[in-house]
Amino acid sequence: MKILITGICGFAGSQIARRIKAIRDDVQLIGLDNFIRAGSELNRRAAEQLCETFLHADIRRDDDWDSVPDVDWVIDCAALPSVLAGTDGHGSPRQLIGHNLIGTLNLLEYCRRSDAGVILLSTSRVYSIRPLAALPLIESTDRYQLDASQTLPAGISPEGIAESFSTSPPVSLYGATKVASETLALEYGQSFGFPVRVNRCGVLAGAGQFGRADQGIFSFWIHSHRAKRPLRYIGCRGTGFQVRDCLHPIDVADLLLKQIDAGSDPNKPLINNVSGGLESSRSLCQLTHWCDRRFGERSVAGSDEVRPFDLPWIVLDSSLARSCWNWSPKRTTDMILEEIAEFASRSPDWLEISS
Repeated sequence: MKILITGICGFAGSQIARRIKAIRDDVQLIGLDNFIRAGSELNRRAAEQLCETFLHADIRRDDDWDSVPDVDWVIDCAALPSVLAGTDGHGSPRQLIGHNLIGTLNLLEYCRRSDAGVILLSTSRVYSIRPLAALPLIESTDRYQLDASQTLPAGISPEGIAESFSTSPPVSLYGATKVASETLALEYGQSFGFPVRVNRCGVLAGAGQFGRADQGIFSFWIHSHRAKRPLRYIGCRGTGFQVRDCLHPIDVADLLLKQIDAGSDPNKPLINNVSGGLESSRSLCQLTHWCDRRFGERSVAGSDEVRPFDLPWIVLDSSLARSCWNWSPKRTTDMILEEIAEFASRSPDWLEISS
């Protein structure tokens, strides 16, 4: 079986590639990356060793697809993955749409021609901002908790945000490109008869993740804390009580292989939330306490700054993936945080290399 991984030298793509090759002898990997992300070049040698064919190519360019050999499946890990992408100071909307939507269109045309199945890595940020911003929350000692005694919107439970939650705008420009990509992929699969799966991932984290606050907050926070760089709690009145779930890409890879093996099984869901769930979730305040114990205490400043896409509580309910795919994450949040901390100790200049 041949699998193409786009964005193979990014954090998620590189980790997924390593995992697949580690546990499946029957898979030949084809890798593709355009190296526009700082730090991705460092993963090139490992990717070349893992891959039957490795291509320096850009999914936005039609002619770059001409050199991609036929495969059985595509795992799409190529994207601009920041909710701030396309806004002031974070690139242009045209760049964002080119990467995240036109790139997806070219990928789907490739799948149509080669009759390959496709798995899209999507995001929790496809869900509507306004109802998420208005969720009833309780302040505990160091985090927000969902107030389950109040009436919750459709698609929300104490376990988190389900796949049925609204994706109506606004979802951010980034979220809009991902919703559109999901819809395109599902329509292409229906029209041209190839299997499609969409995985809406929570916050991915682990060693070697590129260090930016808008794309990998767990990694960024640990590296910055250890390096004694300035840190600020932005939003939520500067408390650091905002909550996110946490998931390692290796656990994602295990689910992807299950989905590939299932092929076009109509009894399996097309769209899945993929996350560590409520048990994996941490607030920034809790993350700071963990770093204090690991590296020594330091103060974090609060900020009154308010940003339009900041949300106080995003936890995905992945019970559908757990029940339908017999899948669950094996790496706890503490394991992931310790992995990042050990990497930060070995790579003290990682923020400069990758941000």
